[in-house]
Amino acid sequence: MTDIDRRGFVGASALGLIGLLPPEGAARTARTQSQSPEVQDVTRLLAAYVVHARADDLPAPVRTEACRTLLNWAGCAVGGAQQATVDIAVRALRPFSGPAQASLLGRPERMDALHAALLNGIRSHVLDFDDTHLKTVIHPAGPVASAILALAETRPVSGRDFLHALVLGAEVECRIGNAVYPAHYDRGWHITGTTGVFRAAAASGRLLGLSEQQMRWAFGLAATQPVGLREMFGTMTKSFHPGRAAQNG
Repeated sequence: MTDIDRRGFVGASALGLIGLLPPEGAARTARTQSQSPEVQDVTRLLAAYVVHARADDLPAPVRTEACRTLLNWAGCAVGGAQQATVDIAVRALRPFSGPAQASLLGRPERMDALHAALLNGIRSHVLDFDDTHLKTVIHPAGPVASAILALAETRPVSGRDFLHALVLGAEVECRIGNAVYPAHYDRGWHITGTTGVFRAAAASGRLLGLSEQQMRWAFGLAATQPVGLREMFGTMTKSFHPGRAAQNG
């Protein structure tokens, strides 16, 4: 990624969560906007990168780590499948599910893609053993893998494209996390949920073949749907955060 791309990602991250930044953070972002023409169009730069990035450009070590991330996520999701939190969520949501489009890992039920994304996100985080970006304490895989697995069950997706979307989502989510951490986290937001919605949107949008304009709209919709409060840590609601981020994205 070029230096311009990197700065664009960080800028877009700050703008995407502007409503969640402390006042001094918002002021700094506003000053940066006025000083740098490059930052004024950061959402366009972000969308363009996600839309035009090439899977062939992924270094082999990145592909290897992406496979490890996916394996870890699946193991956590299957391991959490029979937890009481998941049982309650399935019973509550099953009557409202649409067509049986997508699997619930480790369980016999099938639900529509949106509910499957939600429930797989819950089960993958319920044991809290999922992958972690240590700098920001984000759990990256839950929101995106849950979203794109459900999507992939509704339309043909190659393994190559699936893995590339997973990586692009991680890039978006962790750069947003880098831009807003620690102030965002310290003010009580659960950063896995609030940034995860952008990752799910980026990865899903890529698999759907969105244009740059459509991807910008997707990021705008994601920015209106952050979810997760640290006050919920220690309760069943914590694992709901990455699940809802997957569903919203």
